[in-house]
Amino acid sequence: MEQGGAGRWSDAELHGALARVFGYTAFRPHQIEIVKGILGGHDSLSIMPTGGGKSLCFQLPSHLMDGVCVVISPLISLMKDQVDAACANGLRAAALNSSLSPGEHRAVREALASGELDLLYISPERLSAPGFWEALASWPVSFFAVDEAHCISQWGHDFRPDYLALSGLVERFPQCPVAAFTATATPEVERDILSRLGLREPRLIRASFDRPNLFYHVLPKEEPHAQLLSFLGGHAGESGIVYRSTRRKVEETAAFLQKKGVKAEAYHAGLPDAERMRVQEAFRRDECPVVVATVAFGMGIDKPDVRFVAHLDLPKNVEGYYQETGRAGRDGDPAHCLLLYSAADMAQLLYFARQTEDEEQRSIAEKHAYAMLEYAERSQCRRKALLSYFGEAFEEPNCGGCDVCTGEIQEEDYTIEAQKALSAMVRSGCRFGRVLIMDILMG
Repeated sequence: MEQGGAGRWSDAELHGALARVFGYTAFRPHQIEIVKGILGGHDSLSIMPTGGGKSLCFQLPSHLMDGVCVVISPLISLMKDQVDAACANGLRAAALNSSLSPGEHRAVREALASGELDLLYISPERLSAPGFWEALASWPVSFFAVDEAHCISQWGHDFRPDYLALSGLVERFPQCPVAAFTATATPEVERDILSRLGLREPRLIRASFDRPNLFYHVLPKEEPHAQLLSFLGGHAGESGIVYRSTRRKVEETAAFLQKKGVKAEAYHAGLPDAERMRVQEAFRRDECPVVVATVAFGMGIDKPDVRFVAHLDLPKNVEGYYQETGRAGRDGDPAHCLLLYSAADMAQLLYFARQTEDEEQRSIAEKHAYAMLEYAERSQCRRKALLSYFGEAFEEPNCGGCDVCTGEIQEEDYTIEAQKALSAMVRSGCRFGRVLIMDILMG
């Protein structure tokens, strides 16, 4: 394999490598542009929705270039899956993390030193390990791929302090391009990523956030289990994910579904590793169609035929909600996204946000919670609202793919009733709760 500029590789050669390594006959939108940028030695930030094929964008150049591509990935639990998937395509891949035995660790380092790897997956914490920067400098690094790059931004939905160490990549390895990838970034987060990584004249690739095959449906939460059961009635035998906000709720909902004859399993970070692996594999193999989970489930799950994603609690932020719904319909076929929300959900989000000691982080968490509530409560096209949040305009008057645009949401004018309620509160001295106010209004 050659190290060199993108000019050494014609489009025909890149398509040939794509077919040879991955078995695909065509690139998805923006993929060839990103691959050419990396091969040409350019820094880049690629913002592509879940299912857009980000991993191929750094795996293919790693196959074509001399040296090893170092991939910074946030979750050690996913690295084995990522390495296995790369190896299945014939790439020489390995990970360095705390799950390895001393012998395995030594074998990976020896493979690196002898140039026998295309891809090395590490966590950001690994960079902080004593002597690791020096070891990295002794290996033939071709370029760096920063996955889930939004984690470096304090304005993002999943800030990881360990990602701040990545600001040293450009300074320590000036000869290596840095390719950053994320599925969710507002314009504010985008600017923060570029600044913190110190990317040099980066190529910015911003794909559309629109997923036209997803139907967005939002309902007030009344009886969540009953509402879920009704929803699942329209998806019998189909694969889907049900998200809940706590481990206790996950187990309660999974038990409820099992009792009702639905083949469902619980998944959360409190379960033993072996149990989580069993559930994950059963879901992939269609042995368990429904997984009830916390947000610990989903990252790295490359299952194309997920037909629905249901949130029974209000997510912490729009970015997380978008990323989680994006796990549905990755094959391009229609999929359904249901969100239930309540005032109690919002109160819980604000409570947890206000437990944060750092004032700036607390303010960001509150801002995210209010934006999520606004999305749930507004009567505007859901698709338009989502795309607007990420700085993208949607000009169509009717998307045809959400409850608002299909007429399921009916608006009524309650101005007079609201005025009466406010009047009753004022006249009673604003000293009483809703029960007494309702009694007054009802006579």
